Amino acid sequence: MKWPAIFVLLSICSQAAAQGCKKVGYFKDALSSDIEVSVFSATSKSVILRWTRVYGASSYKVIAAPQNSPGNPVGYAVFGPHRVMGTINSLSPNIMYTFTVAALDNAQEILNIGTIDSSSAPEVMDPLLTVKSKDSKTFIVSFSLKTGATSYIIRLQNPNRFIRENIVSSSPAEIESLDPYTEYSLSIMSVNSGGQSQPSSPVTAKTVLPPPQLSASSPSNNSITVSWAPVANAVQYSLSLYKFAWNTTIITHNTSNTNWIVYGLDMGSVYVIKGFAWDPEGRKGEDSLYIDQMTRPAVPSIANVSMVMNNGLAGISVSWERDEGVFGSLQYHVMSDQNPTCNSPSSSCTLSPVGCGEVHTVRVSTSDEAGPSDPSDPVVFITFPCPPQSLAVVESTEGSCTLTWDTVTHVNSYTAFIKRGDGAEESCNTTSRSCTYNCTCGHTYLMSVMAFNQAGSSPEGQVLNYTTLPCCPEDVSISAVSTDTFEITWTVSRGAELYQTRAADSSEVILCNDTAPVCALSDLSCDSSYSVVLTPCNDISGCNRACKAHTQITCRKRVPTCIQQISSYILKL
Repeated sequence: MKWPAIFVLLSICSQAAAQGCKKVGYFKDALSSDIEVSVFSATSKSVILRWTRVYGASSYKVIAAPQNSPGNPVGYAVFGPHRVMGTINSLSPNIMYTFTVAALDNAQEILNIGTIDSSSAPEVMDPLLTVKSKDSKTFIVSFSLKTGATSYIIRLQNPNRFIRENIVSSSPAEIESLDPYTEYSLSIMSVNSGGQSQPSSPVTAKTVLPPPQLSASSPSNNSITVSWAPVANAVQYSLSLYKFAWNTTIITHNTSNTNWIVYGLDMGSVYVIKGFAWDPEGRKGEDSLYIDQMTRPAVPSIANVSMVMNNGLAGISVSWERDEGVFGSLQYHVMSDQNPTCNSPSSSCTLSPVGCGEVHTVRVSTSDEAGPSDPSDPVVFITFPCPPQSLAVVESTEGSCTLTWDTVTHVNSYTAFIKRGDGAEESCNTTSRSCTYNCTCGHTYLMSVMAFNQAGSSPEGQVLNYTTLPCCPEDVSISAVSTDTFEITWTVSRGAELYQTRAADSSEVILCNDTAPVCALSDLSCDSSYSVVLTPCNDISGCNRACKAHTQITCRKRVPTCIQQISSYILKL
């Protein structure tokens, strides 16, 4: 088959839905169609085809005709026997073509033929309309859409000549994962089923500066410190501070430094901070993420300090005025210079344990997420006094006793409690360290002393058990029962367990000890004046030597009255 017959074949093949001439029975006996044709690549004006080699072929001829007009070829190309790939040019953009590859022998007879339908690529795009930075790593590009294009390729090239391509489907489109503050050359290509167009004329654009990485802290209850690492190529920074839940900007600030201290803020409040950098071209960089920072809480004010007892342990209860207007939760910390501490989320807590007579300087601070406040003004608090010690009694005069004790520190007053053995009670209030009370002979007293100050009373202390001297005997009767003997009787005295009877004249002393209220003193000198003293004693308090003396004269010899007294004494015996 000669070469001009190929155009007839093209028409017939087109009628056979471009599925290969070998499927048309008219040519089945004329030649065998074993060439397989494929499209390697396509542009808007050319297509590169590949085909299988045919034995005996001396050349290959490639013809391109519009699919809707296969009898009117628009271009052809001839390739040598060793070629299995070739380019056909002079095509129009975005046109569906039927491409025919014929294997020819030396006589230009057709040995084999193959076809394929494919489109040329769309026409070259106009340059990108706009390229804007969405952030430091993203461009937003816009472009004019092309009829017949199914997608688009954005080609980027950085200063290092590295090329990357992004496939997008429409305009505008985002190009991500770029390097901050880097200049790129961008072009666009349209794509259809046949291939892609040539790149458009490039445009250049530079990404913006990355955001500063902000960190913040609150050094006091009305200030916030913001700091960040330097951003490369930044010439200035702009920051904004907002109060949480407010709609207006509180403070804005421009600086070339890498820190910013903001004063005059509300205590215990949350503030929102963001910032960005400026490049040398005067372009605003990417905004930082918002960060939250709370100011430290207000200094608490101590409302009351008092003593409490809990399970037998003494403690100092401290309360304060709680600030209900702050954001978030607060933790209060109470401390004393004597080391006990306590923590509470409410408005009071107890320092425990504490002892008597201690002087505590108490302060309260509060903490939020930003840190602790300054301590409150100190409150000096003295715990209840310790109980008085070294109790002692002195019987100063008859019927009067003085109770004494050691001085106790931090005391406003004392109260002494005296309870007599028969149930009678007496108390004494004083600011000194002694108390005088009525005491009678021959009684046992239980005594204690409590100390008081503004914190309360001292704990129970020493109890003194004291017994007064026994009472002096009453109704003392002394009679001379012989010239050398006295009989002495008396009524039993309270508190006495033993009586000492002593008779003394100018030359001798006669003694008598007995538990009974009667005593006979013998071997006295006749007709002598004796001083007789009765001394009551007991084991606890000793002897009462303050009892008065009685004077008695022994009988004279041959005196009838004396004889009568002796006779009376004998009768009693």
